[in-house]
Amino acid sequence: MTRLATEFWVKAYLARLRLRGIPAFVTAHGDDSAGAVLVKLNTLDGQAAAFQRSFDLMSGDRVWAELASGAEPGVDAAISRQRGFDPDLWVIEVEDRQGRHLLDEDGLG
Repeated sequence: MTRLATEFWVKAYLARLRLRGIPAFVTAHGDDSAGAVLVKLNTLDGQAAAFQRSFDLMSGDRVWAELASGAEPGVDAAISRQRGFDPDLWVIEVEDRQGRHLLDEDGLG
């Protein structure tokens, strides 16, 4: 399967969130064509979670795996460490009190 350019995927994801009335922002712009993506879910109550794409070794499918969760400062620290390893990394922050990030929907794997 052909890989989508990261910038195209990010724009499509942001549009899907916007259609549901879920605010989201690019907080770190990575490489347009091949950068990895981290999604931070901020529930606006001091808690957050960060998700990264990985592979399910059993099925071979791309899945979103939790990188970190808990108090927002700790999640931010985990994201900062990842950015230190990968300067081409995109970070998208989703703000939703209900905890919606839509990453489990078809087409976002």
